Amino acid sequence: MPNTSQTRIPKGVFDPETFLGKAGAGKTIEKYTKNQKIFSQGDIADTIFFIQTGKVKITVLSEHGKEAVVGIFAAGQFFGEGCLLGEQSRSTTSQAMEECLITSITKTAMLAMLGAEPKFSAFFIAYLLSRNSRIEDDLIDQLFNSSERRLARLLLLLANFGKEGGEAPDPVTLSQETLAEMIGTTRSRVSFFMNKFRKQGFIDYNGKIEVHRSLLDAVLHEKPQIDEDE
Repeated sequence: MPNTSQTRIPKGVFDPETFLGKAGAGKTIEKYTKNQKIFSQGDIADTIFFIQTGKVKITVLSEHGKEAVVGIFAAGQFFGEGCLLGEQSRSTTSQAMEECLITSITKTAMLAMLGAEPKFSAFFIAYLLSRNSRIEDDLIDQLFNSSERRLARLLLLLANFGKEGGEAPDPVTLSQETLAEMIGTTRSRVSFFMNKFRKQGFIDYNGKIEVHRSLLDAVLHEKPQIDEDE
């Protein structure tokens, strides 16, 4: 399962929005409209991005022309940081899923900030460690859980259950095709599970997917409604 919008780090005494919310040397603020590309597969990789508002989809195109969603990133997250590890060209494409406000930071400026700002450096390292843990969890989920449980878990993650302040879950606006790509199954299977979840009262589905607490309870307590078999 691809990265989702749950890989966030508690701000604590460091406020990344304030630190990264102003333009400066090697740091620019840009607005992107829905479906606008931020970078394309094959572009030169020399910039890191931080999402202030909005959501970004990361996709990859195979040699045979098949596109797959490999990540969904939201406010408070970085993407494109592969250039810090020596990536010369983009291996993926990034696209705004809605109107976004994004800080772009050149590789040179990012390395300078990491060296000069200990609090920012600690925040960024904690973010990367948290995302690595998320990737491990996603791999385990993909290997050992049924497609129905993977879909339930993905919906909970995308709805941002457990976020700070006890705020209401976010509506999920991804298509069934995209959800199917993200959990490694077919659209027809996703459609079947979505209808099942709706009948069980786990979700409301009318253009946007409203995820209810009952879906979380079913997953946590392994109620029989969430099947283990494909």
